Amino acid sequence: MEFDAFVSALFARAKAEGIERAEVYYASGDSLRVRVRDQKIEDYTVSTRAGLSLRGVCGGRMGYASTEALDEAAVDLLVQGVRETAALIDAPEEQDIFPGSPAYAKVEQHAVKADPQALIDRAMEMERQMQGEGLQVDDSMTQLTGGVLRIVNTYGLNLRHEDGAAFAMASLVARRGERTADGFAFDWGADLAALDTGDIARRAVQTARFMLDAAPVPSGEYDVIFRREAMADLLETFAGIFSAENAQRRLSLLAGRVGETIAAPCVTIVDDPLLPGGPATCAFDAEGVATYAKPVVEGGVLKTLLHNRSTARKDGVASTGNASRAGYSAPVRVSPTNFFFRPGELSLEALMAQMGEGLVITDVSGLHAGANPLSGDFSLLSKGFLVRDGKPAQPVEQITVAGNFYDLLKGVRAVADDLKLYPGGVGGTSVWAGKLSVAGK
Repeated sequence: MEFDAFVSALFARAKAEGIERAEVYYASGDSLRVRVRDQKIEDYTVSTRAGLSLRGVCGGRMGYASTEALDEAAVDLLVQGVRETAALIDAPEEQDIFPGSPAYAKVEQHAVKADPQALIDRAMEMERQMQGEGLQVDDSMTQLTGGVLRIVNTYGLNLRHEDGAAFAMASLVARRGERTADGFAFDWGADLAALDTGDIARRAVQTARFMLDAAPVPSGEYDVIFRREAMADLLETFAGIFSAENAQRRLSLLAGRVGETIAAPCVTIVDDPLLPGGPATCAFDAEGVATYAKPVVEGGVLKTLLHNRSTARKDGVASTGNASRAGYSAPVRVSPTNFFFRPGELSLEALMAQMGEGLVITDVSGLHAGANPLSGDFSLLSKGFLVRDGKPAQPVEQITVAGNFYDLLKGVRAVADDLKLYPGGVGGTSVWAGKLSVAGK
């Protein structure tokens, strides 16, 4: 059944069955991925997923049901599911159906046109370039994704957002005698034309060759700059401390600290769901609340936590438009959108020049086991390079960088101007984090 006809039939049946207010949340996603090896297609994967959930208020209680089918049988099952789950609720549900915001910002929407041959050609071109350097290519991958999000309710709200992206990834191994080093590079854009696969291949090659001479440094305290990709990983790991949901559950040490100074004056952390070209850009959140750009930390001061309607009600504030759902059948939670340190005025090179001596960390791993989002403590296996006299020097590996994210925020010396957003929405800017403990040789 066509979507609009299905929703009309669903709302009519819901009303007839005593469901007072109802909301449909629909999400679909498509993916086309190509991997090549030795100029042959090793893997060609096409995937499509779509599903719909119905929330409805019945007898003052909220019921839930979901389906992947849009047919007449699904109408009956969804309505029955809402009635049955609502009856199981012991107390009236605090959540309600949101009528809609007064206005919504206009954001760019686009669908990515699937072009399998172009996807194959770009992956093979990237592999040829790496093979031409005489290195062992592990992976050359390209991918297109696209999705549609719809929120429709019985108040007349009807929201739609469509977007897509293209991805390319290259990995290889460099060898010198018995030594080996991995090289990896990745990028994404609005479409294939926005990707420079030649640059991706070059960066993978350069990284592998550079890291052939990598060695651990002596243990001690070092001035540390997290390069933007490593800083994005660190920020993503600890982004949950800014969630009001976590704060209310005492899973964040920022509970009750809005208005306090929690970071250095040079630190401003922004959540911007309206950022042009951002991977998480959307004019509305998972509850249909209009989104807006806001500083979460400004000049070191915690300005707000991130809220959905439920957490906002508990704190007596307005939603910040950060309701999220991991999928069409998932519960409503809180997540950042395009989330990043606001860029400063200095380049990474200028930051290194100011630091003089220290470490630049380009890669961190073990984030799930080596980071505690509650306490803020982290101890992460890292790679990067030494800085001497303000210039890149010896490559470094097999070191562990340890610290505390709350302390890191307070100790930031400067933020670079090299912001890059990554899939998922968290952005990276290179950050001079001050002195951290490093375990090496």
